[in-house]
Amino acid sequence: MPGWQAVYEKLGDQNFEIVSVAQDTGGLEAAGEFYDAAAATYTTLIDVGHTVSSLYNMTNVPTGLWIDEEGVIVRPNEVAYSKNVDFGNGAIAVNGDDYVAALADWVEHGSESRHAMTPEEIVGRLRSPDDDEAMADASFKLAVYLYQNGDPERANALWDKAQTLRPESWNYHRQDWSFLSTEEAGQNWRQKFEALEGEPYYAPLILEEDKARRYHERSR
Repeated sequence: MPGWQAVYEKLGDQNFEIVSVAQDTGGLEAAGEFYDAAAATYTTLIDVGHTVSSLYNMTNVPTGLWIDEEGVIVRPNEVAYSKNVDFGNGAIAVNGDDYVAALADWVEHGSESRHAMTPEEIVGRLRSPDDDEAMADASFKLAVYLYQNGDPERANALWDKAQTLRPESWNYHRQDWSFLSTEEAGQNWRQKFEALEGEPYYAPLILEEDKARRYHERSR
């Protein structure tokens, strides 16, 4: 997050705003420290019900999307690091530098930026949730409600159901594991990651839209 603060300080005076939304049922107690550590001056919110993930079909973090002054999405959700990252000797590698450069180009050029997508391109990247995904979302949200109202047993059963119905949602897994010890959560993450067997942890960040379109068509 300190990286995004640096981006905001560079671009914030160019009619650009960052809205960071932590997806964490633990609320301020769980997520607030990360905003504090980043000394963030951009807009920071906490979404205990993962509503943003539901609305924009987000399954992992960090995920970003670009919205223009008219409230129109010009790039849908994709992995959003503020700098290059490489975890596990290339096991998870994301070119965040190129992402920030593309973002800066859009801030400067608006709809004329080659990284801004047309409405037709946006539609080509989006899809409605299938039945399992819709049921997973409903199960997850009911689990959040039960947890917040003092019924962790039934909440856990529904969190398990959501993860079974949509196993590719790392947000579901991460939330469930957040109630475990750091060691247990780490073990669960490693086990789940190893089970990918070479499948990407993040969908590739593809800033050239013709290549991106072909990738997403193959992924459907």
